Amino acid sequence: MKLQKFRTGLILLLFLPYVLYAQSEKLDLAMVYKIKQEGSRSNSIEEFAYGLTDFAGPRLTGSTGSARGNEWAKKKMEEIGLQNVRIEEARDFTRGGWDNLKTYAAMVEPYYVNFACNPVAWTGSTNGLVRSEVVLLNVQNEADLEKFKGKLAGKIVLMPSTTTYEMSFNPLATRYTDEQLKELSMAAGGPQGGRRPQGDIAQLRAQRELQNKIQELIKNEGVAVIINNAGTFNVPRSNGANYRWGDPEPTPQLNIPIEAYGRMVRLINHNVPVVMEVEIKNRFFESPKIYNVIGEIPGTDKLLKDEVVLIGAHIDSWHGGTGAADNASGCIVMLEAMRILKALNAQPRRTIRIALWGGEEQGLNGSRGYVEKYLMDPQTRAKKPDWNKFAGYFNMDNGSGKYRGIYLQSNELLRSVFEEWLKPFADMGCSTITIRNTSGTDHLSFDSAGLPAFQFIQDPLEYGRGYHTVMDTYERLVFSDLRHNAIITAAFAWFAAQRDVKLPGKPEMPQSQRAPGAGGPPFGF
Repeated sequence: MKLQKFRTGLILLLFLPYVLYAQSEKLDLAMVYKIKQEGSRSNSIEEFAYGLTDFAGPRLTGSTGSARGNEWAKKKMEEIGLQNVRIEEARDFTRGGWDNLKTYAAMVEPYYVNFACNPVAWTGSTNGLVRSEVVLLNVQNEADLEKFKGKLAGKIVLMPSTTTYEMSFNPLATRYTDEQLKELSMAAGGPQGGRRPQGDIAQLRAQRELQNKIQELIKNEGVAVIINNAGTFNVPRSNGANYRWGDPEPTPQLNIPIEAYGRMVRLINHNVPVVMEVEIKNRFFESPKIYNVIGEIPGTDKLLKDEVVLIGAHIDSWHGGTGAADNASGCIVMLEAMRILKALNAQPRRTIRIALWGGEEQGLNGSRGYVEKYLMDPQTRAKKPDWNKFAGYFNMDNGSGKYRGIYLQSNELLRSVFEEWLKPFADMGCSTITIRNTSGTDHLSFDSAGLPAFQFIQDPLEYGRGYHTVMDTYERLVFSDLRHNAIITAAFAWFAAQRDVKLPGKPEMPQSQRAPGAGGPPFGF
């Protein structure tokens, strides 16, 4: 009997932390009403959108546009009335600074047509206007390389591509249906994806080796310009070269959409000579740091004021458009959430902090730098002093679409909490909870370190078509959706700041018991 009682007591002790976290949520519905009212009549969303897109322009990490966007955000935080506002160093940035100053590309023979194009970031400039024959680098294997040796100097080269255009019969923009949200809410937990089959790994390795040999050939031959097939609907995509500051400038490189690429390929394959004119002017400069823009509303509870509820989004973008949906939209929502709380003279128990992260597109650099500085050592996983002060993080980085609920990020401990938090917003169409994870953005820096960090479920709209392209501009933003999101973000920040106890992270599992691919990318990436 004594042994049974001991076992029962031990079990209760083990589950006591989770019992404590399952506190009855005491929501201040009067505050929710005030947040809804203030957010619904706001005119700041459009102002924030103009500032981060049209005024700041493209915000490629390390560019002058990035610095301009950071300064604008700092000024807006100060105008809102936030405290401890600063632009803070996060990490070194080995690629350095890069600005595109001029880009022109056209086919001039067999006839003239101007092409939409976008330079690959961290690639070099042409020596003025280059007019040259276009060569299709049709390389399927290493033996094919021999055919092009001694024939590429000064030429404009179309890189090999197997990409084809796929007709879509779906609408350009969509919202989640009730059926889709129900399916999402009933989804099973656990990791999505898994390990690649060994055959796939071998194939990828072979492809990578061939690409390296192609790049070596291009470098040795003195190619004038590289042209990539990247984009569709005559919209070129944005990406960057694997460049390190101080290395020789890479060969000038352009992305053109499949329609332009395909036209030239078909002409060449029919033995019709193709000539292009290309002029690219880029600027390289030393920019050794990635920066975050931070501000806060200080806590007022003498016991809890040093704990921090964090909301955030990445402020950097690619260089083709102005990074509106990806991710000025998230920054706008976070700024507006803080503006709402300040307009209401909110006095949170915990500090509510906003962070606009730099360098997300190159590997979550800003948020990972923050975690490394304040929360956890990336090598030893030793917890730093602010670890015990971390009370939760909410992120936005899925375009301009409205919130429809929240991903639990496999943290079942918070299902009942978020169910209560979402009840005041059911009338706004935001009530879905799924155990699933999302990947590829800044909440993973915290989640991978074992901290409670979350991303909201958002209507997809036309996000997949426009992001990372020259289309990602002010026009991609849906202001009613952004107001909706700011209201819910402000409320979630307030709820987290007012709780008697912090939000719990997921229970830690031994490495040996983790499923393959679970937990997102390794901390410190």
